[in-house]
Amino acid sequence: MVSLTTPICNFNQAAIDFDLPGVDGQNWTLDKAKGSNGLLIMFICNHCPYVKAIQSRLASDTRILRDNYGINSIAIMSNDPTEYAEDSFEQMQAVAEQFNFPFPYVMDATQQVAKAYGAVCTPDFFGYNADLALQYRGRLDASNKETASNSVHRELLEAMKQVAETRKGPTEQIPSIGCSIKWKP
Repeated sequence: MVSLTTPICNFNQAAIDFDLPGVDGQNWTLDKAKGSNGLLIMFICNHCPYVKAIQSRLASDTRILRDNYGINSIAIMSNDPTEYAEDSFEQMQAVAEQFNFPFPYVMDATQQVAKAYGAVCTPDFFGYNADLALQYRGRLDASNKETASNSVHRELLEAMKQVAETRKGPTEQIPSIGCSIKWKP
């Protein structure tokens, strides 16, 4: 398992369209996923300890963003599931149900979406404003392979609230850290 950090936010970079199958039986596109004030695109998986450490907080924070700030979220799983059976579509369904994900969880089987976005690790967050211009490429919070305390600053939540209110993300962002995406040979 290789641990990587995300690059610095490329402010105002346009979101790239996709059409991916979700664990809910629907296909999801950029337009279908976005909220009135923006969209949070998350590259996650099931087996990564960095993702496992934040699954509950991810569900609660994205629910707050959706219900109170008009920012929808979508999670994309781009790992090669032949390398990690825990990342299979069936296991994605189980995880989405277990944590009651308030967002679509979709499979990027060709890995083309992850490559187009320049995703490097799980988790990797891309926060867009209402114009689908990139405003956040940081971490969820100070969690690493262990869940941070409940008193930790909720960086992604605060940044996306700011995006909803001002259309601009914070100028200072701490990169996300996680396991490398498991690319197909």
